[in-house]
Amino acid sequence: MAGIYVGSTSGYSGKNMVIMGLGLKFQKEGFNVGYYKPVGAMPKEVAGKLGDDDANFVQGVLGLEEDPSEVTPVVVTQDFKVKAFSGQCPDLMEIIVKGYEKLSAGKDVTLVAGSGSMYSGTYCNVDGVSVVKRLNIPAIVIDRFQKELNYDYLVVLKETLGDNLLGVILNDITPNFLDEVESLIVPFLNRKGVRVLGIIPKDPLMGAIKVADLAERLGGKVISAQHKAERIVESFLIGTMQVENFLTHFRKNKNAAVIVGGDRSDVQLVALEGDSPCLVLTGNLYPNDIILTRSEVLEIPIIVVRDDTFSVAKKMETILQRHKLRDIIKIKQGAQLVSSNIDFEFIKKGIGLK
Repeated sequence: MAGIYVGSTSGYSGKNMVIMGLGLKFQKEGFNVGYYKPVGAMPKEVAGKLGDDDANFVQGVLGLEEDPSEVTPVVVTQDFKVKAFSGQCPDLMEIIVKGYEKLSAGKDVTLVAGSGSMYSGTYCNVDGVSVVKRLNIPAIVIDRFQKELNYDYLVVLKETLGDNLLGVILNDITPNFLDEVESLIVPFLNRKGVRVLGIIPKDPLMGAIKVADLAERLGGKVISAQHKAERIVESFLIGTMQVENFLTHFRKNKNAAVIVGGDRSDVQLVALEGDSPCLVLTGNLYPNDIILTRSEVLEIPIIVVRDDTFSVAKKMETILQRHKLRDIIKIKQGAQLVSSNIDFEFIKKGIGLK
């Protein structure tokens, strides 16, 4: 009855990607895989039972059909938080332990998903560190590169979890940072007793979003070439500079949405002719007829939003960092990234699988 807890140093670090990648790999090798997410922060009712949205999705990918309320016994709703912060938090760990024992029965390996960071849920004693210690199972912790890695955090986790920390995965590592990771950070972590199980390179597809989904998240509207709203956006550029300077940057960025004021038809035309996946026009300003016509002819959607350019850029940054792994093409790519870059044999050995 092997189990692995998959947690992270912060939210949106790739837990679902790693869990699905590991789960599909275990299944391919003939193991009976279980899945458990003791604490969920995305409430969703499925067949009249309260569960977690992410947990429901991962179950679907792994072909599992367990009761959502059993897969996620602790769901953080607004009512839950009010009671917890008011000192009315019951002993939830017993519920978590019993749930794990039930769902892991008869399974070769059970993947236990964390929520948020390893310390999320401390306010009601259901944080990842406490769950790992109480279930007494190995933990894999993901650290996603966002300007830097949280190597201090990983060292502290090793001191806190001891042998329960099976290892760590460094995710979303950009090419220009890879040499430093391999030559400095990995040896440092090894000296501190932290095993690096894998280094997953940054893949633009994993942070991509469809134009239609982007419009919804920005509170905007696709006003042209709606039939091409399935196009993929991987990054963005802000078109506030002079056309000549913008063109230089634009040529270096593939699949970049262009955020530009609705009155900047010069930049808009360059972006359209350069095959940007979409234009995001700010300030609730609609383009002129020439731009609209070119948009339809070139089949490049235009999104109109109310916010100013700076506010939209900040939103875009957050959206691309935190977009959920839901498209089948991204699931396959994520599984491939996990399979190709993680020491799967060490993990099997570490949890006693042969």
